[in-house]
Amino acid sequence: MTLVDFLLGLSFLPQIIRQKLLEIKKSRGSQEATNIAHDSVTDDESLLSPTSVDEGYQPSSISEHDSTPNTNSSANGTMPEMERLGGDLPMTVLPVGEVSQSWRSLLQQYNFFQLDIHLKEGCDLAIRDRSGTSDPYVKFRIAGKTAYKSHIIYKNLNPKWDEKFTLPIDDIHKPLDIFVLDRDRGFASDDPMGSVRIDLLSLEPECLNEKKLELKEAGSVEFLGHILVDFIISPVKKAEDKESIRATSLSKRRKSENPSGSRKVKSQLWNGIITITLLEGKNLIPMDDNGLSDPYIKFKLGSEKYKSKTEKGTLNPKWMEQFDLRLFEDQTNMLEISVWDKDVGSKDDIMGRCQIDIASLKREETHHCDLELEDGAGTLSLLLTITGTAGTESISDLANFKHDPNTVRMLHRKYGILNSLKDLKDVGWLQIKVIKAQGLASADLGGKSDPFCVLELVNSRLQTQTLYKTLNPEWGKVFTFNVKDIHSVLEVTVYDEDKHGSPEFLGKVEIPLLKVKNGERKYYALKDKKLRRRAKGAILLEMDLVFNSVKAAIRTINPREEKYLEQDAKFKVSVLQYNLSRVTRLIGVIIDTTKFINSCFQWESKARSAIAFASYLIIVWNFELYMVPISILLLFGWKYVEVCITEKFTKPVEEDDYVESEDEEEAEKEEKKKRKEGATKTSFKEKLHTIEKVCQTIQNTLDDVACLGERVKNTFNYTVPWLSYMACIVLLIIAVVLYLIPLRYLLLAWGINKFTKKLRKPHAIPNNELLDYLSRIPSDNQLKHYQELRPENLRPDSPKKKR
Repeated sequence: MTLVDFLLGLSFLPQIIRQKLLEIKKSRGSQEATNIAHDSVTDDESLLSPTSVDEGYQPSSISEHDSTPNTNSSANGTMPEMERLGGDLPMTVLPVGEVSQSWRSLLQQYNFFQLDIHLKEGCDLAIRDRSGTSDPYVKFRIAGKTAYKSHIIYKNLNPKWDEKFTLPIDDIHKPLDIFVLDRDRGFASDDPMGSVRIDLLSLEPECLNEKKLELKEAGSVEFLGHILVDFIISPVKKAEDKESIRATSLSKRRKSENPSGSRKVKSQLWNGIITITLLEGKNLIPMDDNGLSDPYIKFKLGSEKYKSKTEKGTLNPKWMEQFDLRLFEDQTNMLEISVWDKDVGSKDDIMGRCQIDIASLKREETHHCDLELEDGAGTLSLLLTITGTAGTESISDLANFKHDPNTVRMLHRKYGILNSLKDLKDVGWLQIKVIKAQGLASADLGGKSDPFCVLELVNSRLQTQTLYKTLNPEWGKVFTFNVKDIHSVLEVTVYDEDKHGSPEFLGKVEIPLLKVKNGERKYYALKDKKLRRRAKGAILLEMDLVFNSVKAAIRTINPREEKYLEQDAKFKVSVLQYNLSRVTRLIGVIIDTTKFINSCFQWESKARSAIAFASYLIIVWNFELYMVPISILLLFGWKYVEVCITEKFTKPVEEDDYVESEDEEEAEKEEKKKRKEGATKTSFKEKLHTIEKVCQTIQNTLDDVACLGERVKNTFNYTVPWLSYMACIVLLIIAVVLYLIPLRYLLLAWGINKFTKKLRKPHAIPNNELLDYLSRIPSDNQLKHYQELRPENLRPDSPKKKR
């Protein structure tokens, strides 16, 4: 190595001195012309345009190439990619001898070549993520211009790309630079994983060159692995072939950047959502002089944070809050929870802390966690779900779903009749395929939305990933729920993601589990927040439900599962009037029945009174206790015949039936107006609030009474056939028992059970089986919520997209 070569290898030399050294080297008639490549980070498609041969390159003089990495800025003034990645990327030059005779003859005949490349795989690549893996992809650059970029293989140190493409070569003397990079999410630059430089003249022309390329990095002795690449370089014999190759190369490059061939849609930066429902705390330590505390909770997961509201003056706070934390791949998996006491005028005091390892929890499943705080500072109760996962590696992705007959058989065996008395709380299993939605409302300024779908079954909550800038999202997700009550209602809500605030509501639908038809792929029209009016769009779902009927019946006469985040109804004059009219209708039925009986006593109709009198004498003379359930059974039978006859002539419910009254809409507008303007007199507001609470109590009481009457009516009307059939079976059993067993024995058994229940089950919740049964029957209002609307303006599915 000459002194000039040594000085040129010093990267810190100023540009002026470097140019002088190059002139000296040229004047000495060096066998090699130094090629200082001007690197650029842009991936513009114009980079495939031909470039001229640098001055100083002569075909006959190329036997060696300078292996010193070029760190100069590009000619157009942009920052070179190596500098952006934080340093020089070394180039490993393949050993080259004299130019072969075959190359000499080709160089004399042709000026343009094509390079066919088969990028096979990488082996033992470097770790660049905290998770112990990398997301590698490969860049091919010629003359400092990006000519091709491979696909990204996520979470893999031995990626298999298996990509074939062709590059046009305008100057055979320019080397091919290959960079392996790790894809980083967010605003961070991609991390280098090694590189290699290939002298194209070192390849054997017009034949297969199989290369195992070892990757290296400047100033590092770390083993970075290697990549396997095949090359075939051959001359282009016609000018028109040159343009054809260039067009083909550009087309392949575009496809590699967007394999679907469609407009590139932004993907979510995180790989999961942690939904936390903060329920309550118990036995917290007192921090104030009065023996109480004002506790609140801080949650921290990496850079994601949340602070709960403060519950004043209690050691057993009930927060009942729900929030989301985003889960990033390269962040910590430890969720830090700390309990603080709110102090006015001084620094808040910490009351206790604990941690949860998120990695130890199963994804796409709601976990009920009771957490002990350090040093016996109390306990916290919360629900935690890791959901919203994206990517085909997700367990909830529909692309990974395969129908397994063995799994189906196991489920049917698990919830079969023989296992009816095992684990009574595990009633059934529900699987939901959230396929796609169509025609959603636009929530963003660009006329698009960023939709995601949330599924809730009582307190279990799962959600899909977010798809950006679309009104027709295709989520392709599969979720499963453990069913604890067959009378639960599945709530499906579509939201628009808002980066700077809470999600925006797009539509909702409620589906009672007993209405699920297994294997039916069906569009459900979305409704508004109150489930009365039609919202834009429809969602395509497919569901499968397996449950044990005996367990479901036992669960029916037990208290319903409490929904933690159910909101109390606010007082509205229109709602109060509506509930009052419902109760009035029920009372009207009772009054009409009383009038009918009284008319029989008054002999207003002699024939009717005579029949009633004779019937009364016969019934009383022959009455037995078992006849009571039989009489109710006869009523069920009569109603069944009535329903079968009238069902054929009943007009289907139209959307107009769900439109709220104008009074209720006006009341809502008034309420919003008052909230915006604000009240000026605090004392008047307090008085008004007291009156409002009293009115709200009356309103809710009327609602409860009306619902009870409507549920009794709907029981006999076979509104939920499963529950009506259950009532018939129970009444038949009661009739047989009353016929065979004397009443005194039944009263003894009932009394013994009631008096000893607290001794046998100290923690049992007091309940009334009949009221628990009636709570499963929907009221008229709930029936309106569950009513399905006909989807509108749906596009037919493409045959290619059907699964």
